[in-house]
Amino acid sequence: QIQLLQSGGGLVQAGGSLRLSCTASGLPFNRLNMGWFRQAPGKERVIVATFGWQSGGATFYLDSVKDRFIMSRDNAKDTVNLEMNSLKPEDTAVYYCGAVFGVHAPIEPDEYGYWGQGTQVTVSS
Repeated sequence: QIQLLQSGGGLVQAGGSLRLSCTASGLPFNRLNMGWFRQAPGKERVIVATFGWQSGGATFYLDSVKDRFIMSRDNAKDTVNLEMNSLKPEDTAVYYCGAVFGVHAPIEPDEYGYWGQGTQVTVSS
């Protein structure tokens, strides 16, 4: 059974930190490109960060989260994480992890074939 199971998230005050995790099962994780996306109410799903299976680190960050968010992956645990620091109210959204096979990690959500269940992140001012 193919599954991306997310954990973490919640409610935090502005300036605080949260950690999201996404664990894959039923897929060869070490060949997967992984991405974190977010979707605010009434808006489209947008890329937050990517981590390609061949790369040694995150390959993309949304400009507004650079220097605040860190995406990491642990192939031994089939898991990617998103450390979110200095959170702002505008970071409030449902966050999704996505997975796709291929050479590189794309930034368009339509190119991802597997999705986690979504996790609410709410940042209060």
